[in-house]
Amino acid sequence: MNEVINIWKEKIPVRFGNIDGSDRLTLWSIFDFFQEVAISHAESLGVGREAMRKMGYAWILSRLSLSVERRPLYRENIEVSTWPRKWDKLFALRDYCIKDEEGKTAVRGRAAWLIMDVERRRPIRAQALMEALPHNDGIDAYPEGPASLNPREDLVKTSERTAAYSDIDYFAHVNNARYIQWIQDLIEVHSLCEAGSIGLDINYLGEVMPGNNVELWTYKDSSLFACEGRREGTPVFRSELSFSKV
Repeated sequence: MNEVINIWKEKIPVRFGNIDGSDRLTLWSIFDFFQEVAISHAESLGVGREAMRKMGYAWILSRLSLSVERRPLYRENIEVSTWPRKWDKLFALRDYCIKDEEGKTAVRGRAAWLIMDVERRRPIRAQALMEALPHNDGIDAYPEGPASLNPREDLVKTSERTAAYSDIDYFAHVNNARYIQWIQDLIEVHSLCEAGSIGLDINYLGEVMPGNNVELWTYKDSSLFACEGRREGTPVFRSELSFSKV
């Protein structure tokens, strides 16, 4: 019998493709790291992609909130960890943490996942699957997340994106981390490069398939950048990002 690993940890060097012009880790790369370690941990717990497929289920990311307290530098060796945190109604909760070479927390986050019955196209109760997994009681990376974002009435249409090959993942829809790149591309380069601390909440509200056109609606002030993607007038994601200089 395989040993149950309650908290999954991976040592990952910050590579050239993970940084921006400031030599520091990008927000998109953080999402990519989170995604990879969560996949590895789910597989080790027997609830990975293939195991879920055999049960007729699939993991669907619904919400994610994170706080970047410091952006690790190029070639810095970081520790990325993740662990399940029980459930909240339909949501299966998973925490994430990135620590720097000195063992200090640089990034912390929490995600809410839905367990989708693929045939019925509807979620099942998260407890049905999560109660057999480690609960990790009291081990909280981001207890105040993930946030549910309300619609905003101050958004203006900024641009459009058409989902193309590089946006699409194994499930033939736009990958959750790809939306972060879309959001980043709407913000001035110098603002993101100069950002030290970053806070982000994102809600995934619908699928975007290859060839789908998504209108990007935004709001910006001195402390907040809000973005909502809409397909044929229906929101498919909603996000709020804040950042401050180093």
